[in-house]
Amino acid sequence: MDASFRRARQPAQKEQRRETILAAARGLAQERGVARVSLGDIATAVGLVKSNVLRYFGTREEIYLQLTTRDGTGWADAVSTRLESASGIGPMATALADSFAERPLYCDLISHAETMLEHNVSLDVLRTYKLWAIDMYGRVGERIAAVCPELTTAEGASVVFAAGAFVGRLHPITRPPAALAELYEREPAIAAVFPPFQPALRHFIAATAAGLPAARNGSSG
Repeated sequence: MDASFRRARQPAQKEQRRETILAAARGLAQERGVARVSLGDIATAVGLVKSNVLRYFGTREEIYLQLTTRDGTGWADAVSTRLESASGIGPMATALADSFAERPLYCDLISHAETMLEHNVSLDVLRTYKLWAIDMYGRVGERIAAVCPELTTAEGASVVFAAGAFVGRLHPITRPPAALAELYEREPAIAAVFPPFQPALRHFIAATAAGLPAARNGSSG
């Protein structure tokens, strides 16, 4: 890191440093996986000591929550565009599943959000993150309801929430540890129980969406 970066004092320079830290954290996560990147790794990548990184982000988890909101906003924009040409539950589920499959880092971040990234962060950071998530669920939920008239807007938001939960469970299966990958190769019958990410995700999203009106009607009757 050059000396001018180390001595950054102006708002624009500080913002540049934040962006550099985020970019380093992104690159490391893409290479190793979110769970395997430490604050020290990020600090080393940008040429700073950990205490200097903490001047810009309170914790490692805060860095990755920030990336989750950025990548999640990008996902929401992309899937909303895809949904403009969709009609019905099947195409809607395909649009969501394909958009997730194209963003492996976002899927990795989702996989660790509740179990790791929401820990060791401040109340303000959590509030900002949760308000962003609620807004994103609602925004994409409106688009889902528009192409699936049998669903209410609230049910569309529930589909987005459920899709994220499915991603959190399914995505790690796409990155098995070496021993597990060897087991799957040796015993295809075991591997077959754990289906490919995108088809399974699409199936679970479609099943959830189809079941929501029935659940609503059943509860009202």
